[in-house]
Formats: sequence, C-alpha cells, structure tokens
Amino acid sequence: MSLSVEQVMELAPVIPVLVVERVEDALPIAQALVKGGLPALEVTLRTPAALDVIREMAKVEGAVVGAGTVLNPSQLDAAMEAGARFIVSPGLTEPLGKAAVAARVPFLPGTATAGDIMRGLELGLTHFKFFPAETSGGLPALKALAAPLHVARFCPTGGITAENAPKWLAEPFVKCVGGSWVVPKGPVDGAKIEALAREAAALAR
Repeated sequence: MSLSVEQVMELAPVIPVLVVERVEDALPIAQALVKGGLPALEVTLRTPAALDVIREMAKVEGAVVGAGTVLNPSQLDAAMEAGARFIVSPGLTEPLGKAAVAARVPFLPGTATAGDIMRGLELGLTHFKFFPAETSGGLPALKALAAPLHVARFCPTGGITAENAPKWLAEPFVKCVGGSWVVPKGPVDGAKIEALAREAAALAR
C-alpha cells in the first residue's frame, strides 16, 4: 500500500532516525520500534549496510521503511529499489526534487531557509524536513518561516530529544519530529528500544 507524505508523517509523532552499521541488527531494531508504536523508520544512507538494512526492515510487518541522507537521484533510485517507501534528504536540490516528484515517492527534503521552502513549493512540495532544527534557530526560527509560508508542514530533525520534542509537536505546522534518541548507541537492546518507542509514540501533537 502506497502512502502519501502526509500519511507517513501522521503514522506517529516521532520518526526514528537510524544509523545502522550491521545488517543483523536491522530486524530486532525494526521489530522493537514497530511493537513500541513507531512504524515509520528512517534508515540513513550513512553506512555501507544501509540498503541491506532497508531490505531487512521492510520484511517487518507494520514497518514503513524510508531512506534518509539521500543526496542525489541515483541514491533515490537505489533506496526505492531496496524497498524504501519514503525519502528524506538533508537539503533540496532541483535534480533530487524533480526525481522524487517524478517517482511519486513521499519526499521530505531538508530546509532551513525561506528560499529552501519556496524552491520546494515551486516543485509542488508542501511537506519538509526542518534541518538542522536546533542549530538553525530552533522553534522561533521555524515559527517565523511557517507564518508567511503557511501551506508548508514540517518534520523538525536535528537536536530533537525526548525532552524538547513536545514543544515542537505542540505547533500546528509540525506534523512529526525526527530523532535518534529512540535507538541508543551500542548493542541492540530490544526491550529498551521498545520502551523508548512507547514513550515517543505517546507524545501529544
């Protein structure tokens, strides 16, 4: 079943941002996150294992697996071939934006300025990642951008924690947040990941 970008963002208040080094960790991480109530999973293309991790996580019932840190059309194609159902990038370029639109894949391009968002709107995009959220001026900056660009909706990512996520999620233009805190570094602890996922899934928005 294909989902719109809005539907992906509405699956849960938090999209876990995952940097997975080992393919064998993919299934237990995805299973724990989905069981905890976080079905949308962003696997960043920062490791050699990333595409295989996407393939493995896509096998988990209920998981909606996406690819993050997508930088160009060839990476977009490779991610979709591996089973990615949505695409996230740290920024927005015209070639990548046009490729994502042509592929009809849910796409969250990274934006940090009014110009970024306006370029996305010109491509027909209305949903964006605000990145890096905290170091780009935080919530005051996004409020200032969202006022004139009122049709845009956002997933702030970068510096988001369990402690500050609620203030972001309280804003009507924020559909969800992205964060890495749900899967701590180190050996995979399925019970801990599931517990953190349950806490994140319960955040109000």
